[in-house]
Amino acid sequence: MTSPVAPSVVQAFYLAYVSRDPARIAPFLADDAEWLIAGPVDIFPFCGYRRGKDAVMALFKHDIPQILDIRGFEPQELLIDGDQAATLNRISGIQSGTGRIISYRCAQFLRFKDSKVVSFRSIIDSFDAAEQIVGHRIEVEPDRESSDAMYAGRH
Repeated sequence: MTSPVAPSVVQAFYLAYVSRDPARIAPFLADDAEWLIAGPVDIFPFCGYRRGKDAVMALFKHDIPQILDIRGFEPQELLIDGDQAATLNRISGIQSGTGRIISYRCAQFLRFKDSKVVSFRSIIDSFDAAEQIVGHRIEVEPDRESSDAMYAGRH
């Protein structure tokens, strides 16, 4: 049976997370933490799966700063239930290399054990963020075969 995470622990984790200071974040991570950021890896190399505290810490030390200088993290919703927490946030930053301001929403789902994050799942509004990174709208043509197959038999 899992024990519930205290709201003060979740809030303290997010204060450390917002700071982007690896020394403040590290104490909140389990040694075998699993970290997944769902998004286009070719545009955001910090997306993808990481396992272990060292791999997660590399995100904050190197991977994210190479792409984006995070300037704002605005939590909009927070729900804590048992050993889990979920948030809806707006993240903003400056794209390294271009100086372009990037702002997007993301949802985060965390699981805690012994007041440490053991699982972190983040889903970013990657289409909106990708358009901002590339600096223009991305035109998407529907795949007629897939669309036709998907709707075949529906009336």
